[in-house]
Amino acid sequence: MRNILLAVGFMLSSLSLQGQELIGAWEYYGTTPQGQEVRQVVIFADGFQVLTIYDAKSGTFIHTNGGLWSKKGNTLTETVEFNSDNPEAVGNSISFDIRLTDKELQIVGDDRVFTRVDDGSPGALNGAWLMSGRKRNGEMQERDTSRPRKTMKILSGTRFQWIAYNTETKQFMATGGGSYTTVDGKYTENIEFFSRDVSRVGAALEFDFKLVDGHWHHSGFSSKGDPLYEVWSERSPQ
Repeated sequence: MRNILLAVGFMLSSLSLQGQELIGAWEYYGTTPQGQEVRQVVIFADGFQVLTIYDAKSGTFIHTNGGLWSKKGNTLTETVEFNSDNPEAVGNSISFDIRLTDKELQIVGDDRVFTRVDDGSPGALNGAWLMSGRKRNGEMQERDTSRPRKTMKILSGTRFQWIAYNTETKQFMATGGGSYTTVDGKYTENIEFFSRDVSRVGAALEFDFKLVDGHWHHSGFSSKGDPLYEVWSERSPQ
């Protein structure tokens, strides 16, 4: 099964300014030979993407991978930044052809057809973000977003995912995600998978948010009930 998941992961990773029609979220539901029902979701932001596979019923995390992308014609090329199963893939590039309509995305030669979830709207936070600061004991601590140890969030119009990883050591640490809304200054996450603790699946977390000079200020309480204040900076394609 792992080989199948890795193949899907590699094939569904990429994009760029030439591929604006791909930006947003796409999903595929399928059943493994063992009878497990899985959901596969890929989120495309400007220059960055993430694919995740998890159990459609329990939310048990199975696999994630992603990184930078570019598109030329019908060919997508990805440079892998993280891969939960295969760290040796980090830094590699892979290209593949796709068939794309307004509502469907398919890898040429693959039976799976992904359907569009959204086109990057209506959420106010569509894009890729890196954690750039965190308030501790009342003092703001800044993070260098150029360092290899990263915590990135990728959001479409309705879907979100965060990933903690290191491009230098090729280590994948953790991830979580699901759906989200942004209404009246409130950002609400509905958790559908969490690699470290499946018991978090089904939780809804509400935060205050505001955008200040391209930075996302995010405050409230963590899934453990601890107060938090984070700053995320929008990530631009290289």
